[in-house]
Amino acid sequence: MTDLLKIEGLNTQFHTEAGIVKAVQDVSFSVKKGKTFALVGESGCGKSVTALSVMRLIPDPPGKVVGGRIFLNGSNLLELNEKEMRKVRGNRIAMIFQEPMTSLNPVYTIGDQIVEAIRLHQKKDPESSWREAVEVLRRVGISDPERRVYEYPYQMSGGMRQRVMIAMGISCEPELLIADEPTTALDVTIQAQILDLLDELKERNRMSVLMITHNLGIVAERADDVAVMYASRIAEMADSQTLFMNPLHPYTRGLLESLPKLGEQVDRLAAIPGNVPNPLNFPSGCKFHPRCPICEEDPRCLEIEPLLEEKEPGHYAACWKV
Repeated sequence: MTDLLKIEGLNTQFHTEAGIVKAVQDVSFSVKKGKTFALVGESGCGKSVTALSVMRLIPDPPGKVVGGRIFLNGSNLLELNEKEMRKVRGNRIAMIFQEPMTSLNPVYTIGDQIVEAIRLHQKKDPESSWREAVEVLRRVGISDPERRVYEYPYQMSGGMRQRVMIAMGISCEPELLIADEPTTALDVTIQAQILDLLDELKERNRMSVLMITHNLGIVAERADDVAVMYASRIAEMADSQTLFMNPLHPYTRGLLESLPKLGEQVDRLAAIPGNVPNPLNFPSGCKFHPRCPICEEDPRCLEIEPLLEEKEPGHYAACWKV
């Protein structure tokens, strides 16, 4: 199957007063056309920075993509100038950000914000752009869109604002939709509705989805392929079914073991000991070794960073003990 997005050796850094933060290191993966790829991991592991690097939205300074290539249908996005990138951003690639209340402009109506993207990328006149804005709100399940299009973000609930963000994202029918924690701070019922909506839009528009989340339940149910990130690098990568049935990396196993099991009664859920390392002071060797249950003071784990290697057909892991 053809790759829509292909990332090779991505490295993104932030230069701060305290030192250089290596937020993303040597990250490589591909998103197939019409499929959902999930990027999973604890907060601070580099998931959102990877997405912002794809969108070329890393603030410079202090941040910068210092290495790697990002291909969209064979074209390297890192070689485009800003004018060329603006034609891609919001048009061929769209992004749903974590918190819609901070992503939507509070002084403009919902309609104004959707129409801006349509007029910019689709070159439509104001009247047809407003009709399109109403229609796209209807497509994402917002009732009475003819009235809602004139409302402001504060007049809507969290779930409605998230739907508006999705409407803005799909208004130009992008090839790739990046969903960064699309169900954060939403109740379970609204979460399910938003995820069903994304699946429906993916099928209808034949678009690919890069989903960033720490919710493994969502990944198991919705994703075709999965990459697990830890401390700026990919620790394990496989198709969804393989990864959940046969996790290889001890970090992935720890994440799965921490989930509650249906029908099981336990006093305390399993937890991975320790904390995610400070990106200003990563440990030597494998970054997971201070928390790893199978390291056993192996010199390789303590001194040499393992590479992401194919351990089984289509199943990659970065671990010396696997």
